[in-house]
Formats: sequence, C-alpha cells, structure tokens
Amino acid sequence: MDNNVSGKVIIITGASSGIGLAAAKLLASQGAIVSLAARRTDKLEELVNEIVSSGGKAKAFTTDVTKREDLEALVNNTVLTFGKVDVIFNNAGIMPLSMIESLYYEEWEQMIDINIKGVLYGIGAVLPYFKAQKSGHIINTSSVVAYFVPPTSAVYSATKYAVRALSDGVRQELTPYNIRCTNIAPGLTQSELTNSISDAGLQTALQKMMDIAIPAEAIARAVSYAVSQPETVDVNEIIIRPTAQS
Repeated sequence: MDNNVSGKVIIITGASSGIGLAAAKLLASQGAIVSLAARRTDKLEELVNEIVSSGGKAKAFTTDVTKREDLEALVNNTVLTFGKVDVIFNNAGIMPLSMIESLYYEEWEQMIDINIKGVLYGIGAVLPYFKAQKSGHIINTSSVVAYFVPPTSAVYSATKYAVRALSDGVRQELTPYNIRCTNIAPGLTQSELTNSISDAGLQTALQKMMDIAIPAEAIARAVSYAVSQPETVDVNEIIIRPTAQS
C-alpha cells in the first residue's frame, strides 16, 4: 500500500471517541500503526480489538494529557513497542462553553490544562525523537473558533487560538529538522465535546445546532491527507466545517 501512510507509526491522543477514534480507524485501515492514548482504558481496548480484528496494528496506552510524565511514557513506550514514531496527533480536548460572567474557574483551568498544556506536553515528548531522526509530523487539533470568537466561547476560543499560534511557531522553529506541523481546525463535528458543557441551557442550544454537524470521519480524512503528502510537502493548516455552518 503505497500511500505514504502505510507503515507509519502514529500516536493519537483523545483516541477513545470522536475525531481521535475516527482517525485511528481510518489510518489503521490505510496501513498505519496506531498508538492510541486516552484516559478511558476500556474504550481504547475496544478500539484496539476492532482494529486488530480487521488486520490492523494498534496498541492502547492509558494517558492523561494533563500529566507531562504520561505523555513522555506514551511516546517512549510507543518507540519501545514499534521501534519508532513518525507522527503525533495531539487531538485530546474539551469544550465546556460558558459565559465569562459565570466565573467557571475550574472549567477554565481544565481547558488550559488539556487544550494547551496537553498539546505542549505531546510536542515536548516526541521532539527528541523527531530531532534525532531528522523527520516527523506534528498534527494539532484547533477549531474554527480559533479564527473568530462567538459568545460563550471566550476561553475555549482562547485555548484554540493558542493551539493555532503554537502550531505556526513550531512549524517555523523546527524547519531545520525536517519536521512538519499541521493545524486542523474543525467546525461543528459529531463528537462528545458537548458533554463537557455544564450549563444545561447552553448545552441544549448547542445540541440543536449539532443537526448540521459533519461526521468525525470527515476530519479523519483531512488528517490522512496531511499525513499522506510527500515529505517535501508540509500542509500547515486545514479548516473544515459543515457546508451549512456560516
């Protein structure tokens, strides 16, 4: 299978549901070896069993992206298991939208810890390997709200603006090492993100909007596209949203 995906070892965080799960299935079906990370071990094991039973290669690593040591263990164990790492897809994230005046400090801190620090820890863990082999691909999940800020999304957008800025900075700094960096910015996508919204009224309103959401597989195809490009081609940014989303 000559698609520049087959044979690559790809780490995926947030792999137990949504975009991460869809990406794991698609990339494994294209011949990639997937190292799957999330906190829900049972969900990861179900996914690994599904991929392996279909002829793919996968392994689960229980990981909390808010813990730097977990990301370091994830990358190190991936290399010990599969001999290398070619791509990291920093996909784990949460979206507890709320009005700023609600002062949901704990939710703000969770978003910062998972959406920003989790991405940084993933990059930091994989970077020594990528630098040593003079190749690698960092893919980060941002959002369309990294380009505009709707009401209730001030803090969430701030974290995704940060991921967008981080992706471009990383891209420029790591060019001498032949390391690629891609920022994936999904619009309304079918996932469990809305489950983290504690404001019942806001969650109901957003659920109604999800009628136009695109399947997670659409984002997975974008990830595959970026990975599949020749090593001389660096896809820096992909914005993908439902046709019906303004």
